[in-house]
Amino acid sequence: MPFSRLGLSPAVLQGVRAAGYTDPTPIQLRAIPLALAGRDIIGCAQTGTGKTAAFALPILTKLAHHGKLRALVLEPTRELAAQVETAFRDYGRFSDLRVAVVYGGVGYGAQEKALREGVDIVVATPGRLLDHMRSGRCRLNHVEVLVLDEADRMLDMGFLPDVKRIIEQCPSHRQTMLFSATIPPEIVTLAQWALKDPETIEIGRRRSPAETVRHALYPVADDQRDELLIELLKRTDFDSVLVFCRTKDRADHVAAMLHRTGHSVAVLHSNRTQSEREHALRGFREGRFEVLVATDIAARGLDVEDISHVINYDMPQHAEDYVHRIGRTGRALATGDAFTIMTAEDKKQVHAIEFFIGQSIPRVKLENFPYKYTTLLDPEAERRMRTMGRRRR
Repeated sequence: MPFSRLGLSPAVLQGVRAAGYTDPTPIQLRAIPLALAGRDIIGCAQTGTGKTAAFALPILTKLAHHGKLRALVLEPTRELAAQVETAFRDYGRFSDLRVAVVYGGVGYGAQEKALREGVDIVVATPGRLLDHMRSGRCRLNHVEVLVLDEADRMLDMGFLPDVKRIIEQCPSHRQTMLFSATIPPEIVTLAQWALKDPETIEIGRRRSPAETVRHALYPVADDQRDELLIELLKRTDFDSVLVFCRTKDRADHVAAMLHRTGHSVAVLHSNRTQSEREHALRGFREGRFEVLVATDIAARGLDVEDISHVINYDMPQHAEDYVHRIGRTGRALATGDAFTIMTAEDKKQVHAIEFFIGQSIPRVKLENFPYKYTTLLDPEAERRMRTMGRRRR
């Protein structure tokens, strides 16, 4: 079914066509009619399946013309807030609706000016929005539609108390939509409190990575991690690569190492200034950087099309993070590859990830790579160690 049959306004359809889209993704196909009908929605779908358009298009259609602040979208990170605001501007370019983005890490001036002049839609991170609310610059008493996007990420980042304070300032007679890649118990509790008789849309299994992503584990001795990463890039036919590291220092180390070996590299983590982050993202999108090295700040707050490969230089800290990391490739039904470098100390985490996603990940060795000995490369030794571990228990 094309977008033209979903009940969207002519101006919004014109914006969708100008953005280059013709057919809705499954989450959009199911969510848009419900949103246009005014239903509260819980949308659970894998990262990269088009959740932003699933709420942005019906909001733009329902608001129709410029008036008061009537729609609020909460996001966990400033990167994601900026990207969602851009999506609203793109889809709504043929309407007179005004959208503003509100997040920390930058000055208040431009945000104050936009709020003072009047906007229809605010896309915000919770902390900075509360600052504007306390000062009286932003009032939510006319909000008709509230969106809690990446709700599980907001929970992980400790924003739930702030989110509740914001919701309490919105009218009780409103439409609320909650979108999340996973639905842990805390999100269920929040939904029961904030939503009324919601319709639940679930695309794919909550714990599953995108089916279009090919996975592989590359076992190696810990002191050969750098060497293996360089060799992986050398032997891989890639368009753009996102490399995940666990810490900011490690990300800086990997970026410097790859730069020395001739790669065009950008780095993204919380110690970078907002202008440095924007420069990195813009350059990666435009192809000026072929590799982006990032911490988990980018696992959900990054919207870049056509990332061909994700490489986990470090194992993610939580099994859920594996799904979010590799969800940056294989987006919107495209194919992609996810490589994970594995050392002996990572075995417990690998088992947790495989249990979480309900599938085993193939172990792969590079031909003619000068491997140092590790039990990971000796299946019989690893089997003996597992047997000894069971006997101790």
